[in-house]
Amino acid sequence: MICPSCGREVQDGSAFCPSCGTDLTKMTSSQGLMLLTSNYAPGYRVDKVLGMVYGITVRSRGIGGNLMAGLRSIGGGEINEYTEMAHQARQQALDRLADHAKSMGANAVISVMFDSTEIGNTMDEIIAFGTAVVISRADGTQELVKLS
Repeated sequence: MICPSCGREVQDGSAFCPSCGTDLTKMTSSQGLMLLTSNYAPGYRVDKVLGMVYGITVRSRGIGGNLMAGLRSIGGGEINEYTEMAHQARQQALDRLADHAKSMGANAVISVMFDSTEIGNTMDEIIAFGTAVVISRADGTQELVKLS
């Protein structure tokens, strides 16, 4: 596991980071896992490729949200209800991808991407996908780069 505050490696199951004291029980599912859109992690080497991982969610805006969005579209501009829904859906798909990767024993996911598909006129499927890997520092040290 990787501490989200100081970036140091922490023993799995630890409640607090021994280096900085961060409460690790309040971490979200994607924390502690390096998620990258690139095909590699600079300064790290891939020790093992575990395979493809993904997270999927399907979202529908309720009738009230559709009504409010419809009224907002008359005036033009950003539809905040849909923006917030899209943000939540992508985060949920990313969290599910992270959970999938952790269940395979990964400490990183490379080549992370999103895709979305409209289902009918009322629903959207959001998928986050990538390649689960086990990485280690290329220079052999145990300290991991601080994640920001």
